[in-house]
Amino acid sequence: MWKRVTYLDMDTWLIAFLFVGAQFSYSFGYEGSGYAPYGDDEDARRYKGTPWCAPIKVKQGQVSCRTPRGEYYKNVMGTRCKIHCKKGYEMQGHPEVVCMASKHWSGNYACREVRCPKLTMPANGGYKCSDGSYYNSRCEYFCSPGYMLKGERTVTCTSTKAWTGGQSACVDVQPPVIKCPSVKDKTADPGKLTVRVTWDTPEGKDTADGILTDVILKGKPPGTHFTGGDHKMSYTVYDRAGNKASCRFSVRVRVRRCDPLTPPDNGYMKCDSDGDNYGATCEFTCTGGHDLQGSAARVCQHGLTWSGTETTCSPMNINVGVRTAAALLDQFYEKRRLLIISAPTAANHYYRFQMTNLQHAQCGLDLRHVTVVELVGIYPAQIGRIRHRIIPPGLAVQIRLLLQISNNNYNMVVIDKQGVDKMRYTYPITSAELFTTIDTFPQRKEEMVMQQQAGDTCQP
Repeated sequence: MWKRVTYLDMDTWLIAFLFVGAQFSYSFGYEGSGYAPYGDDEDARRYKGTPWCAPIKVKQGQVSCRTPRGEYYKNVMGTRCKIHCKKGYEMQGHPEVVCMASKHWSGNYACREVRCPKLTMPANGGYKCSDGSYYNSRCEYFCSPGYMLKGERTVTCTSTKAWTGGQSACVDVQPPVIKCPSVKDKTADPGKLTVRVTWDTPEGKDTADGILTDVILKGKPPGTHFTGGDHKMSYTVYDRAGNKASCRFSVRVRVRRCDPLTPPDNGYMKCDSDGDNYGATCEFTCTGGHDLQGSAARVCQHGLTWSGTETTCSPMNINVGVRTAAALLDQFYEKRRLLIISAPTAANHYYRFQMTNLQHAQCGLDLRHVTVVELVGIYPAQIGRIRHRIIPPGLAVQIRLLLQISNNNYNMVVIDKQGVDKMRYTYPITSAELFTTIDTFPQRKEEMVMQQQAGDTCQP
């Protein structure tokens, strides 16, 4: 009987302990448990058995919730929470969620780091980034050798998912490189004023991609003939970006020259090439009635001296003491033209008219290298005259016989420098008619050119 009472007492104490613990737990409720330490009985009854959602935890963000019953019930059904991400992060999912009866929030949520679009790799260059394309990553552009950066060197990914600055590019701004050849001074070839000059065409080099689009030469190309003097030359090269580079050089050609020669008095000088350059030849001729003394041609030699001896033109010495008419006429061969006037007497009307007309045309006769030979009278009273020299009667007779000139009539014969009988007249003519005829002779045409070059003129 005593033992049974003891067991009943122990059961009684256990029940009492559990009751007191339950009361203590009710008095000290915890946050989010659904119980409030000082809530009234109506609130406790209201939320008793209400579903609860798991607490919201957001990395790199903040949460603000609005519940039906204060902060102690922020995870109960009906609680509405807004999620805010830190700068540099963006919302992935729903920025606002509600605790549902299923004890789950109405949507997924997370704050993800902002990521900018991938940068475009610049041609002929690249970039390096501190943290890829993520927020606050700093990227620095660089270019290959020969290229220069155009735009921002560094860009940063901002919270707006955009890079600071615009797109940068690597551009070729450095000009190519070219070196011109060095050409030694040249000397003109003998008898010429030019010399053929050659050189290797320079090869330009581009510091960027090594490609050149154009190589332009200003001046004569290599392998051509250059005249004497200093010739300025240049090469210009362009790369694909339009940058250019130029170099300059000179081609100097020297013409070796002798001291200039001058035509002799009463003579002409005709030179080839440039007249006084190395290899040039000068030929000399004397005017009619003059004999050439010295060298008929002289050459400018390598030592810059003239070959031969000095050239002069001496007055022609007419020898009337020869025995035959042929010997007399041969003295004029290739030197003078002859105008032979024959009359039976000095009183002959044609003779007097002709001589009077020629007296006023002496300048024209000298210009055309014409010597007048007079044969007047009939043997033995016949006389001859060449200017102031008297021809013996016997020699005068031989001239008439050689040229078949009549003693009894007026005759005039024109003989050219080659001794050819060109024209005969049985009547007098004017000096103008005579000069017109002589000017048609082939050799006379060459003489007129030389006289014009020398400035020898005479109005008939």
